[in-house]
Amino acid sequence: MSWTIERTLSHADLDEVVEIEKASFTNPWTRQMYVRELENPDVSFLYVLRFPDRIAGFCSCWLVLDEIHINNLAVLRAHQGQGLGTALLRYVIEAGAARGAGRATLEVRRSNAPALRLYQRLGFEVAATRPNYYVSPPEDALILWKETLNCATFRSS
Repeated sequence: MSWTIERTLSHADLDEVVEIEKASFTNPWTRQMYVRELENPDVSFLYVLRFPDRIAGFCSCWLVLDEIHINNLAVLRAHQGQGLGTALLRYVIEAGAARGAGRATLEVRRSNAPALRLYQRLGFEVAATRPNYYVSPPEDALILWKETLNCATFRSS
């Protein structure tokens, strides 16, 4: 089945994004939080991975000066393991680099091994730990950075 990745500014997409969010995270963002994100289009970016009949994944991020801050990345469980998360994160990083971002950062639960493997495969490295950053259940966050975003070299990695 074919899919596309695109930036959305549509409130109509938020119901599906919030459903994926709820299914993916123990402390999910609310619809109102995403509405506020859409109200700041110069800093806040919401990308969706869209099949013809539904949204299967999304990534929300901020572009702050020359850095991309990945806030949330999720793919519907039924579509995980098919490379969609990788494609979505690559797209977001390339879009950020095209807008002048030189590096990217994110936090991930220490126990989220699949996500950690994805991020490290795409060149993110653990830089620090935030003790008890997450709640429900309490857990440390690993802070990851990807330095030197360059679209040409990124595509070859």
